[in-house]
Amino acid sequence: MDVNLSQERISEGPNGEQWNPGAGGWPTIRYFNKETGLKGGTYVKKTNGAMCDELGDDEMMTAYVEEYGNTSACSIETKQGCDEREVAYIGKMSTKSLEDIEVQLKRLVGMEGNSMKPELLVWLKKRVKILKQLKAAQGEEL
Repeated sequence: MDVNLSQERISEGPNGEQWNPGAGGWPTIRYFNKETGLKGGTYVKKTNGAMCDELGDDEMMTAYVEEYGNTSACSIETKQGCDEREVAYIGKMSTKSLEDIEVQLKRLVGMEGNSMKPELLVWLKKRVKILKQLKAAQGEEL
């Protein structure tokens, strides 16, 4: 559903609190989940490009949905939703010990705040999600 806030002003939330859903400029991209409730959360841009260019890119949009939805399209069990690079990484990391996976996960999570090209950030986040799945799977085996 599209809402044109210049014509249909929304300034009050469901509990009477003041809102400004368009704060931060246009287009405004928001996500909604259990943590954010009806107020939603604000998407944080990853590039210096226009929002429509950034989220118009299939990989960037998929990364956005996965990041804010706390999900992954790539399954380590079935390999469905995984690209060739992810499948190779799953193969490489699935032979590692839980300790090795935790070390690699900590290293990659520590790199997330660093400035890097958008495509590298997408790949970093994909690896983090794979490692989290591997860690959970190994934890279940113990």
